[in-house]
Amino acid sequence: MCPDCDDFARTVLLLGQLALYADMFGADDDFIEAVGPSLAASLPEPPPGTFPPGYDPTNGPDYPGGS
Repeated sequence: MCPDCDDFARTVLLLGQLALYADMFGADDDFIEAVGPSLAASLPEPPPGTFPPGYDPTNGPDYPGGS
């Protein structure tokens, strides 16, 4: 696996684990609020081939509350 792939996979895994922790009784909200945005901001670009050619993440359905 390429180094970029490893970083991407590891960061996605950590975000998932943080989401699971956030749903636990007694989770530390201050920790989640401090770590979550930083971890999300550190998410590297997806490795080549993650999405199909021509994929546009901004071209999708309108969601409630979206702009």
